[in-house]
Amino acid sequence: MLSTVRYILRGGPPVTGLPDRVRADIKAREASSEHLIGWVQLSLVLFFSVLYAIAPRAEGSAGFNFVPYALGAYFLFTVTRLLLSYRFELPQWYLLVSIGVDMALLVGLIFSFHIQYGQHPTFYLKTPTLMYVFIFIGLRALRFDPRFVLTTGLVAVTGWLGLVFYAAFADMDGMRVTRNYVDYLTGNTILIGAELDKTMVILAVTVILSVALYRGRSMLFEATRDHAAAMDLRRFFAPEVAASITEADTELQAGAGSLRDAAVLYADIRSFTTTSAALAPETVLAVLAHYQNMAVEVINEEGGRVDKFLGDGILATFGAVHPSATYAADALRAAARLVECAEAEQKRFREAGWPQALRIGTAVAAGPVTVGVIGSKRRLEFTVIGDAVNRAAKLEDANKAQNAKALTDRTTFDLARDQSFQSEPVAIRPGAKVSGIKDPVDLVLLAD
Repeated sequence: MLSTVRYILRGGPPVTGLPDRVRADIKAREASSEHLIGWVQLSLVLFFSVLYAIAPRAEGSAGFNFVPYALGAYFLFTVTRLLLSYRFELPQWYLLVSIGVDMALLVGLIFSFHIQYGQHPTFYLKTPTLMYVFIFIGLRALRFDPRFVLTTGLVAVTGWLGLVFYAAFADMDGMRVTRNYVDYLTGNTILIGAELDKTMVILAVTVILSVALYRGRSMLFEATRDHAAAMDLRRFFAPEVAASITEADTELQAGAGSLRDAAVLYADIRSFTTTSAALAPETVLAVLAHYQNMAVEVINEEGGRVDKFLGDGILATFGAVHPSATYAADALRAAARLVECAEAEQKRFREAGWPQALRIGTAVAAGPVTVGVIGSKRRLEFTVIGDAVNRAAKLEDANKAQNAKALTDRTTFDLARDQSFQSEPVAIRPGAKVSGIKDPVDLVLLAD
């Protein structure tokens, strides 16, 4: 029982246990909801003011008219509340005061009718103005916190019952309670059943909406957490890969994949292991971060996607994640640009702490690859598999023996030519022996 009470008082599941960034996202959404509530309230009071100004006066309204004063005061309060919501996060006590002001406006207007028209208090029990209470209750649902909906409904019920009791006991000498529905509608009498019906409807709407929000708040927390996780995936994977994971109709399983024609690019920093061993860890990471930012930007601009980082190495694909008609040409342009950009960034590498010229090697191989999910039930990985992946790795190693910075094979180069690649090779070395590849390979040097 105590656990249920605590659950209700805090408005559903607690935010404890959620990452700080998720809690911050939820707070931002609640602040945005308060802005929306303020604007809706302002729109309502302006609408009622215009309606009151253009509507013809009811006959018999000779008494003091509270409506313009009430609307004016509520307008000032609403504008103040809206401005404050943009300045800082409104505290809960202020939100509760706002609920009290809403209900005080409504109850006060209803109460004023019997004064304005010079009638017995039972007169105001038949006014349709009570229906506006559902607007105020529904308005609190915009925040997605059921406590405020529940509070609004309970305050509304309390205010209405106060009006009923006042009407019933205002004239003790002539109790105006009846059981006749016709007398109730045509005279200044009270039909207890009718007032109970109104009270029960307000309570029922409040409870149903609150329960829906209690359930919805749990879904909001989960959705916000899942959204944050999905956004993180876009930093760990290519956008298309992240979308295929988060938008999959069924749960991904190891073995799911497809065969595509693609190009694979390998890039590696020369002598990285031996050089970094003598440097401070923060220096190594700073240099690596700058290099990887540069490389990823070049690869993305040429239409490729980074598949994974292999320490100082980078494996990127072109046409694997999403089909491309120029995958080989794009990959060769990216390889050549990587070498050029690395040369242009030497000053920044030295400023970051790299003690010598930072040299990279790249290689590209094209061919059919399998794109899909591998791993076990508990650990999955999205990757590419195929001969082109292995050949690209071997060709990148061959850069050292060939004294080159960017290599490809003749088959990939000819394919890139057919796809509008126009740069001339630095050299062509037919029948070269490449470690790890059985048959001789016709090598094409893109940069030396």
